[in-house]
Amino acid sequence: ADVMSEQLARQLHEEVSNSYISDYYCAPEADTSSDLILAQMLQMEFDREFDTQLRREEKKFNGDSKVSISFENYRMVHPYEDSDSSEDEVDWQDTRHDPYKAVKPTTTPKKGFVGKGKNITTKHDEDVCGRKNTARMDNFAPEVQVGDGIGMDLKLSNHVYNALKRHCDTEQRRSARLHEKKEHSTAEQAVDPRTRLLMYKMVNAGILENINGCISTGKESVVFHANGGSFEEKIVPEECVLKVFKTTLNEFKNRDKYIKDDYRFKDRFSKLNPRKIIRLWAEKEMHNLTRIKKAGIPCPEVVILKKHILAMSFIGKDHVPAPKLKDAILSSEDMKKAYYQVLNMMQRLYQDCNLVHADLSEYNMLWHDGQVWFIDVSQSIEPTHPHGLEFLFRDCRNVATFFQKAGVAEALSVFELFNTVSGLQINSDNEADFLAQIEALEKRNEDHMVKNRKNKETSNYKDTCRI
Repeated sequence: ADVMSEQLARQLHEEVSNSYISDYYCAPEADTSSDLILAQMLQMEFDREFDTQLRREEKKFNGDSKVSISFENYRMVHPYEDSDSSEDEVDWQDTRHDPYKAVKPTTTPKKGFVGKGKNITTKHDEDVCGRKNTARMDNFAPEVQVGDGIGMDLKLSNHVYNALKRHCDTEQRRSARLHEKKEHSTAEQAVDPRTRLLMYKMVNAGILENINGCISTGKESVVFHANGGSFEEKIVPEECVLKVFKTTLNEFKNRDKYIKDDYRFKDRFSKLNPRKIIRLWAEKEMHNLTRIKKAGIPCPEVVILKKHILAMSFIGKDHVPAPKLKDAILSSEDMKKAYYQVLNMMQRLYQDCNLVHADLSEYNMLWHDGQVWFIDVSQSIEPTHPHGLEFLFRDCRNVATFFQKAGVAEALSVFELFNTVSGLQINSDNEADFLAQIEALEKRNEDHMVKNRKNKETSNYKDTCRI
C-alpha cells in the first residue's frame, strides 16, 4: 500500500528531479520550486545540445575553406544563459562581428559633404580621398601584395594610386601575353604543349622508340634526335630526327615569299594564319625531299609528317650528327672532291628535280661518309618561280665564295657556275648587269606563263560552252 501510494510517488519524483537539476544546471541558491524555472532550465539544455550539433555541422560544411558560412542565425539563444562562460571561449569565426576586421573608411553622403560651417568636410578632402584610395587597393589582383593599409591608416594621394593601378594593369596584361605565348606558340626549343602532345603520340604509336634531345637550332626550326621504331610495315631508320618548325614568325618573317608564288601551294596560302603557313612549310619540305631522294641526290629520307613535325632519317652515327661543310676539317683533295660533288648535285637538282635550293650555302650541306648531303630544302622552289633565277644566282654566289676561300683552284666564278647549272648563256662580268639580265629573263618567263594561263582558261571556257 505504501509503494502504490500516489502521494509517496509524487514526493519521490520531486526529490529525484530537484537533486538532478541542482547538480547539473543550477547554482546552490537557485529556486527550483517554480515550474517555470524548471522548464526554462530544461529548454536551456535542449538549446545547448542543438547549438553544439549546429556548430559541428557548420565546421563540417566549411572545412578548411578560407571563406566560411555562419549558421548563427539558426542558433537558439536563451535569455537565462549561465554566467560561467568566459570571453576566452568565444569562437570569433562563428560570430558576425570580427574584432580583427579592418574598419573601412567613412564615406561622405550623396550630397558630397558632412558637417556645417567651419567643420564642413567635402568628398575632395585630402584625408578622406587618401583613405578611400587605400581601401580601393583591395580590388587589385590577388597576386599584388597591398598589405594592411587600412589598419595603418595609410593615405594615398590620387597620383600615387593611379600610378599603382596602371602598373598593376600593365603587369596583368604582360602576364596574360606570356601565358598566351607559352601555350600557343613555339619559342627557342619549339616545344609548346601541342607540339609535345604530337611528339608523345608518335612515341605511343610506335613510330619512335624515344626522343633523346635537341641537336640543332635554327631560325626556322629545331631538330631533335630520336630512335626509330616501326610504322605500318615500313622500315623506320634506327636513328631519326624530328624537325619541329617554329610557329613564331619573328625570326623568319619573309618565308611567305618562298611559298605564296609556288604554284603547288599558291591556292592554299593564307598569310592571316601563321600555323597553317607552318604546316605548308613542313609539307613543302617533305615534297621537296621526296623529289630530291627520287633523283638519287644524297639527302635525308622522309619517315612521316605530322602537322608541323617532320620525321626524317638521321645523317650521322651513334647520336653524333654529321658536321656542316663549314665545320668539317677536310684535306685539299677532299675539299676538291666536295666541290665537284656540289657542282654535280646542283646541276641534277636544277635539271632533273626542277628545283632551286634557294638557301644553299656551307651551312646547309653536311659531310658524311665522304659525301656531301643537302639539307633544309623547305624553301626550295621551281625555276618558274618569279624569283627562281635570282635565288639560283644567290646559291651560286654562296658556293663559289666558299670554295674559293677554301683554296679550290678549280672553283668556277659565280657567273660561270650559274651558266653551268642553269644551262643559260648570260654574258657579263658585272654583277649588276648580270642580275638585270636575269630579272629581264624572269619577266619574260612570267609574262609567257600568264599568257599561257589565259589561253588555257579561254580554251576551257570555249569547251564548256560547246558542251
